[in-house]
Amino acid sequence: MPLSDAIPALLVLADGTAYRGWSFGATGTTIGEVVFNTGMTGYQEVLTDPSYCGQIVLFTYPELGNTGVNPEDEESARPQVRGAIARNVCYKPSNWRSTQSLPDYLKQHQIPGIFGIDTRALTRKIRMYGAMNGGISTEILDEAELLEQVQAAPSMSGLNLVREVTTSQVYEWSDPTTSIWEFNPEARVNNQESLTVVALDFGVKRNILRRLASYGCRVIVVPADTPPEEILKYNPDGIFLSNGPGDPSAVTEGITTAKALLESQKPMFGICMGHQILGHALGAETFKLKFGHRGLNQPAGLQQRVEITSQNHSFAIDPDSLPEAAVEISHLNLNDRTVAGLRHKSLPVFSVQYHPEASPGPHDADYLFAQFVQEMRAAKQGARV
Repeated sequence: MPLSDAIPALLVLADGTAYRGWSFGATGTTIGEVVFNTGMTGYQEVLTDPSYCGQIVLFTYPELGNTGVNPEDEESARPQVRGAIARNVCYKPSNWRSTQSLPDYLKQHQIPGIFGIDTRALTRKIRMYGAMNGGISTEILDEAELLEQVQAAPSMSGLNLVREVTTSQVYEWSDPTTSIWEFNPEARVNNQESLTVVALDFGVKRNILRRLASYGCRVIVVPADTPPEEILKYNPDGIFLSNGPGDPSAVTEGITTAKALLESQKPMFGICMGHQILGHALGAETFKLKFGHRGLNQPAGLQQRVEITSQNHSFAIDPDSLPEAAVEISHLNLNDRTVAGLRHKSLPVFSVQYHPEASPGPHDADYLFAQFVQEMRAAKQGARV
């Protein structure tokens, strides 16, 4: 699209810094926490990941939208971000799977975006000063007026956004990773005996559910505020705590439920927000990172084993708050040494801060789903003895 036809847009950060560019997607005004993602692929999965609810995502890759969008790559039913920021945008995608351009997709779902700004400078600013609220507007082009709205918005700390993204009703998920995209054929080996997993939905990604189904699990997804006694009525072989947005310490209903479910001694697996909520349930605390981890090449590991992982989170578990008698650290983020994985010393309970299901990202950690299945089978065999 020629810039002569483009609609002017304004981006203002909470510290008063302003960037002028052009609108793509919907027109209007949106406010959220501005964060950056360093991935070179997977913009559609990022935009539809419920963990990004409440945030405006800055993409560091220089051009967005080359491959368009398609229904198969959505991680939820719609884009979850408040807005998007790009250097350049492609209006005419070229990909055999594409069904729609990115600008049209965002316009359809009323998500504003801004392009034509110096995304490298903005990324450096966030790295230096930390993630902060910002606003994108095509209707408020006065910097002071938009800044006033940005500064009135609540910060991410203390914000419970799970209520905005969790399912409103119980449903079953049975679709595995499609055979054409299955990267680990071993996932479906020896899965004759079905295992029931109840997934507590704090903002779950579809690809997590696909991986559980690929490993032979019957997956029942329940709302985040489901009481523990209701969850246990399904007689699950295991319990999964999903990813999700916002401050984990504010998700008090999830923490209370996880704490009660620990007493059942059933196998439990948490990813991202689920990892943080499990940490709280075990007595730990979380803190907000300066600018978070969002990308596809975050190294995580411990004891000579390194996995390259996909990550997306603003908060981390405080290692000094962990009850050492009950819990051990299984993984560290090797960039900043923050806690990237936990394992209970006596219960079949573990969690990771990253995304083993990828989408987008590497598949180094897919074995964690196999580990969860092994824990459930062992517990089931033990119950029969």
